[in-house]
Amino acid sequence: MLDPIVAFFQRIFAAIGRGIGLVIAWILWPFITAANWYRARSWIIKGPIGIGLLVLFGLYAYFIWQTQAWSGFDPDYANRYNLAQRKQDAGTATTGAAATTPAAGEIAEPEPKTCVRSAIVDVTADLIDYNVNQNAWISSMLLYKLGLFGLDWDSTPWFDNKASFQRGVNQAIRRTSVELVDSLGRVRGTSGINADLQRARGNIQFDEETWYFGSDSLLPKTPTPNYYRTAMVDLRKFNTSLESCEAIFDGRSDNLIEFLDRIANDIGSTSAIIRERSEFHNGGWFDTRADDRFWFAYGQLYGYYGILSAAGADFDAVIKARGIEPLWVETIKQLRSALNIQPAIISNGREDGWIMPTHLATMGFYILRVRSNLVEMRDVLAR
Repeated sequence: MLDPIVAFFQRIFAAIGRGIGLVIAWILWPFITAANWYRARSWIIKGPIGIGLLVLFGLYAYFIWQTQAWSGFDPDYANRYNLAQRKQDAGTATTGAAATTPAAGEIAEPEPKTCVRSAIVDVTADLIDYNVNQNAWISSMLLYKLGLFGLDWDSTPWFDNKASFQRGVNQAIRRTSVELVDSLGRVRGTSGINADLQRARGNIQFDEETWYFGSDSLLPKTPTPNYYRTAMVDLRKFNTSLESCEAIFDGRSDNLIEFLDRIANDIGSTSAIIRERSEFHNGGWFDTRADDRFWFAYGQLYGYYGILSAAGADFDAVIKARGIEPLWVETIKQLRSALNIQPAIISNGREDGWIMPTHLATMGFYILRVRSNLVEMRDVLAR
């Protein structure tokens, strides 16, 4: 009695098996044809082609490794700077001390005047080092630029998470470098722009995708990571000058207001991008652009977590004098909490869905919380 039913399901499964076999055969057909053609050639032809294939295989192995290995990634990296131990604001003169114990009748020679380094500059330079020295800069790698058979990697579910994360960190670095030049590294109206910071800003604004060669010119080019490394060196040169009191860090309240305002606008723009993707492209786990949106925002918050932690040390006197220390501490905690969200696969599900999660909306929630606190602190400082 059950034989017809069993036979029916056997025919269904057999048909499914044949269909899967045909699909696999269709996918493998170009490779099998190429392999047969290759075996029939002489070694004069086989040799160069084989070497080329080995080189290509090696490049792809290196590319895959670099996109999957995140060297030095540490959501608690701000703790390494021991910012709570800082007793003076950036740019202020440290207390002088006698260099040696003077002999009887001699006058002690004071040590050379020194000033406090900027934690913001130290963190920004270290973030560049993390992006281009501790890790390969993915966005300008040849195979990343070529994409998947011409399709941009950002439009696929693979190999774009680290690149998006690095671009997010770089966005925080770029914003900070502009503020260092325009306000923090000079006394506005009474001093010129610091040359080291000016060069650093120009180099860090360089586009993110330049390789050694490009389609617009046959001449070789300087790749993107080299510009960023030069910016890192210039930032550290500024801090060395600041430490010897030859540069300026203007830790005034109005500069902090402007800095917070620019950061709030920066992450507000990212929030709008996430909101648009979350509302109008609910593809769940099948939204291939959700991951690069998520990891860009994550990288941006990762960068600002360290930079704002450093700003709390550089502007410590202003923060305490204006009574915003509790709110500042809470903002840093919220930034750190956002970095706990590290899903293996990014899903852009509906907010009222019950099968697929909505990681974009969750990240957007944290961004809005941080932005709200930044705006509140800015308003308190402006009173």
